[in-house]
Amino acid sequence: MKLKSLFPTEKIVSTLLVSACVGIVAPTVINATPVAEAATAAVSGLPDLTDLVEKTGPAVVNIRTTEKVQQGQNGTGLDDEQMQEFFRRFFGMPLPKQMPAPKGRKQLPQQEEEVPRGVGSGFIVSQDGYILTNAHVVDGASDVYVKLTDKREFKAKVIGSDKRTDVAVLKIDGNKLPRLTIGDSDKIKAGEWVIAIGSPFDFENTVTAGIVSAKARDTGDYLPLIQTDVAVNPGNSGGPLINMRGEVIGINSQIYSRSGGYMGISFAIPIDEAMRVADQLKSSGKVTRGRIGVQIGEVSKEVAESIGLPRAQGALVSRVEAGAPAEKAGIQDGDVILKFNGVPVEKSSDLPRIVGGTKPGSKATVQVWRKGAVRDLTIGVAETEQDKLAQASEKKSKKEAANTLGITVTDLTDTQKKDLHITGVVIESVEGAAAAVGLQPGDIILAMNNMDVKDAKQFAAMVTKLDVKKSTVLLVRRGDISQFIPIRPQVK
Repeated sequence: MKLKSLFPTEKIVSTLLVSACVGIVAPTVINATPVAEAATAAVSGLPDLTDLVEKTGPAVVNIRTTEKVQQGQNGTGLDDEQMQEFFRRFFGMPLPKQMPAPKGRKQLPQQEEEVPRGVGSGFIVSQDGYILTNAHVVDGASDVYVKLTDKREFKAKVIGSDKRTDVAVLKIDGNKLPRLTIGDSDKIKAGEWVIAIGSPFDFENTVTAGIVSAKARDTGDYLPLIQTDVAVNPGNSGGPLINMRGEVIGINSQIYSRSGGYMGISFAIPIDEAMRVADQLKSSGKVTRGRIGVQIGEVSKEVAESIGLPRAQGALVSRVEAGAPAEKAGIQDGDVILKFNGVPVEKSSDLPRIVGGTKPGSKATVQVWRKGAVRDLTIGVAETEQDKLAQASEKKSKKEAANTLGITVTDLTDTQKKDLHITGVVIESVEGAAAAVGLQPGDIILAMNNMDVKDAKQFAAMVTKLDVKKSTVLLVRRGDISQFIPIRPQVK
């Protein structure tokens, strides 16, 4: 079967071999010659990637991340293996690593331990040590380490990351470092050869090759992505997608998979957009985007015909937010936005990307189709509310998580209270002491030191009054099981 799949001319070749045995060669040899020549031409036409890999490989780095957790003795008189088995059988939870010592036994001080968290890839874009990777590679990491192909390892600083585009910028201390040349992702074409270099499954400096399958695949994310058939697996995230000229045209970011592994389709963030995000992260540590305050939908062929639009294009305005820039500019429900600042809007998903790339506070011209005619409106661009909320939430989370238990919580919804018949707070994130005892996001705290917890505000007030010299006992519900978890507050 292998021969059949590799050589479609198997029937002709077989005839040649049989004929040669009986001395009848002339007719078959004549017919087979063009096939052999075509096969030779095909082999000689395949790209030789060795020089390309040697040129670009040194600028691709392996990234490993770690997380710091508090470790200490359990002080129960049982060894760790016995305690692990006990908690596994009866509570379905990890063994709490911080529990109060028996009376008369001194509690040993906790120690901070650095544990592996994940691996990924990245690439150097400047000789002084700026590195691009995916935001999800470094998200939540306590420390980030970068290893070069020459085995040098650096501790990296996260300059900034943007979850919406999945781009992050790191910095290591170095000079005259190897770097990659930035290409133009707008000029790529479906069918051109590309390679990916990274650390799939932590195998460093692994090269895979393929072609661009689609230039701007709309996956529903904020950006249209580059689709390829290059083999990309866990650990490749953040590595470069490189064209045959040795230029980076994308950052490998996602795969389409039903198994968790590569299935023939992978996606990369276009380098043009990644560099725009990186420039903002380098200058301010964050990314700001524009908004105009409309909800939009696709313009179908039927809708275009019914409103007199020459062809199906643009973004159909389904709702205008009260007080938003769109309302102030005079945009109405039913308008079709055809252009924004002179840039054509071919489909509805184009508009958020075009508006998002416009500087908040600036003025723009919007061309709309209304009642069979084109109108130009001037609009002020505001800052995306999601970005503001994300920044506020980030600050709030850091402030709340700075409490002595290392827990960030939120109120139960009315539906949760009604369905579960309980009061309490839901854990949003954990660190420090909370992470050490096995608490997880989604756990519900019902009580603290035998006092019912009613809401997040009360919980925060209770935490501020805790004695850091004594252990605190939380009544925690996970799924259908509730249990008491001892936890010792930690001084920040």
